[in-house]
Amino acid sequence: MSYCVNCGVELDATASACPLCHTPVVNPSAPVDTVSPRPFPTQKGEVPEVSKWELALLLSAMLASAALCCGILNLFLHPERAWSLYVIGAAVMLWVWFVPPLLMRGMHLCTRLVFDVVAVAIYVYLISVDLSGSAWFWHLALPVILLGGAAVLFLGLVLRGGKRSILSSITLVIGAVGFFLFGVELFLDWYLLGTWEPTWSLVVVTICVALIIPLVIVRRVPSLREEVRRRFHM
Repeated sequence: MSYCVNCGVELDATASACPLCHTPVVNPSAPVDTVSPRPFPTQKGEVPEVSKWELALLLSAMLASAALCCGILNLFLHPERAWSLYVIGAAVMLWVWFVPPLLMRGMHLCTRLVFDVVAVAIYVYLISVDLSGSAWFWHLALPVILLGGAAVLFLGLVLRGGKRSILSSITLVIGAVGFFLFGVELFLDWYLLGTWEPTWSLVVVTICVALIIPLVIVRRVPSLREEVRRRFHM
């Protein structure tokens, strides 16, 4: 059994140099075994990168085939109901979510979010077509989708880069959730009642404010902030 004279690592009989520090092996009493196979590969192997265009084409073909098959099946199975629109809308939404960002890795956050919101809006619109209820889409579903997109965009821009602390991030997320749910009830009241009568959203906003105030205090007081970091490993 041989050992490296420099770092002391155990050497295999086939090693001509230390695998750790690359010190040459010189042992006249035990020459290097050049016949036996080495215990580890000597050449680096690299897995070739998958072509983004090929992967995008594969995803597109899979989603298109699923949508096409369901559309054809709908012609023979319950043709009075456009149930295939659910599958077609989901396929379109998934395509918009995955294929453009795959082909454009440097896509800006705002651009990507616009694609995502449009995809969700198209999916919900196709559902409204099947349910013969485009009115609720334009007056309720679309405003809620746009409000959710605005909330996500705000969080994405503010929290981008990971420069904010965990406490600040949690505070912003809670505030965005409260704002979103407050807007949801606003649009619901306008659509169903024609007027605004806030009830449950005020409870949600009150809870969010009750959670935000202690977080802001902890964030502002250094001793409390350090204690929270130690206890919760932040």
